[in-house]
Amino acid sequence: MLPSDLIDSVKKISREAGAAILEIYHREGSIEVTSKDDDSPLTEADLAAHKIIVSALSQLTPELPILSEESTNISWDERQAWSQYWLVDPLDGTKEFLKRNGEFTVNIALIDNHVPVLGAVYVPVNNILYSGVLGQGAFKENNGVEQEISVALTSEEVKIVASRSHRGSDLDAWIKKVEKYFRKVELLSMGSSLKICLVAEGKADIYPRLALTSEWDTAAAQAILEAAGGTLKDSEFNTYRYNQKENILNPFFFAIGDTNFDWQQF
Repeated sequence: MLPSDLIDSVKKISREAGAAILEIYHREGSIEVTSKDDDSPLTEADLAAHKIIVSALSQLTPELPILSEESTNISWDERQAWSQYWLVDPLDGTKEFLKRNGEFTVNIALIDNHVPVLGAVYVPVNNILYSGVLGQGAFKENNGVEQEISVALTSEEVKIVASRSHRGSDLDAWIKKVEKYFRKVELLSMGSSLKICLVAEGKADIYPRLALTSEWDTAAAQAILEAAGGTLKDSEFNTYRYNQKENILNPFFFAIGDTNFDWQQF
């Protein structure tokens, strides 16, 4: 099936997963949390969304493998043979979920020959759904109203989006360089893959990520960003691609809106 034939089903699946997450999010009392091997938090909401997404995608495309953050025991020997597969983060922004600030998402991407060609990023608390198919445009649906989105052109005033939970001296030093060049620099803070989506919809010019993430954190939003006319560059300023190495950690990267502006100078 072509990505264009799959996107509506993927959007529906992301909403179903989001509903399961919200049920736990709005529940009275504390949320049960365990720690994974890397000390990142895992909640019952992560697992509930994972089960819904994996079951639904398996029915939708039984021929395609699925790599989810909550099913990482797939060997590199097996994974490197995949030409097409689903890459999923059932609940991106678990820390934001636990803080109950609403800045968490459901991320579903289709990877084809290392390229994210389809992406859906659903924000359950706000009922906002970003989606994109490479070559066919990107969209934002807000409470049932859908509109096409595209990246902004870089001007003398730029907006940089940064992580709410991950800041460091490298990022601060990079921002100081940028501040010397532009007339005005505004910083926006946001959690989860929403940062890349802000660039995709033209509300921010760039998102520099100078800290570790994993491939399922970025794939869906990168598909949307590229469908909206932007790009995601690694630290060597190559366009980032997936499933090319054994570990699933991303290099540092820059999510960029205006591909004609020379962000590499910084």
